[in-house]
Amino acid sequence: MKTNKKYKDSLFTTFFSEEHKLRSLYNALEGTNYNEQTEVHIITLEDVLFMNLKNDICFTIDNKFIILIEHQSTINNNMPLRCLLYIAREYEKLIDKNIIYRSTLFKIPTPYCYVLYNGTAKYPKEKILKLSDAFLVQNHSTELELNVKVININYEQNHNIVMQCQYLKEYSYFISVVRTYLKKGFNNNDAIVNAVKTCVNENIMRDFLEKNSSEVLNMLFTEFDINTAKKIWKEEAKEEGREEGRKEGRKEGRKEEKFKLAQNLINVLNISDIGTISKVTGLSYDEIEKLL
Repeated sequence: MKTNKKYKDSLFTTFFSEEHKLRSLYNALEGTNYNEQTEVHIITLEDVLFMNLKNDICFTIDNKFIILIEHQSTINNNMPLRCLLYIAREYEKLIDKNIIYRSTLFKIPTPYCYVLYNGTAKYPKEKILKLSDAFLVQNHSTELELNVKVININYEQNHNIVMQCQYLKEYSYFISVVRTYLKKGFNNNDAIVNAVKTCVNENIMRDFLEKNSSEVLNMLFTEFDINTAKKIWKEEAKEEGREEGRKEGRKEGRKEEKFKLAQNLINVLNISDIGTISKVTGLSYDEIEKLL
């Protein structure tokens, strides 16, 4: 299969561009139980400023205005500002501009902003990014605030939100399978093709993948920066190695302390009972006998 590197839509936005999937995802995010009677209206923001935001989904549900952003690179701390501009543009579309000159208060949908982090760098399960953190003058209380909730949806994180939404769970698993093949040395093209086959066989996103296999390849091909990913994986491996070394060092240090304690019990306190020394130090009988 050949890839079209100019493909603009992302797998995330394409897979979740159905009302029932967004309803299920929102239920998991907010702990609600909306059914098909609750309408979901997907909004497409057609604006030059936002043309490159291919991983964003905007929709309304029960008078709430929801922005979902899937993020696969290092988290951008400017997400609150990005969402603020997004919301402002969307409100411009939703209301008559003459409304703002009327004295009667005009009600607007309540905004909620989420970033679904799906990158390879280490990141906590959840984090709140605040618009006020960007203000040049920091006050304890601010007149304008916007919170963006970042949720780590990597399958290995086993986040309860991912587990509660079957569609998000399957999507997260599929991305994990792609990365597994990449780690094994497959190139982007082969990793995606093999991941599609694997997930279809396991009944993961099966209908979607069977109907959109070539489009999936196009959508994902440019999303995975394999060089950056490999760099992060190597750094993680080194850090794990250093941590193992530190653990071994701590174990050796604790063992040495036990031997010193045993020597003091024997030489200073003239204790020769192996059972007593073993209870105090935690050393084995064989280890203590070598000291006597």
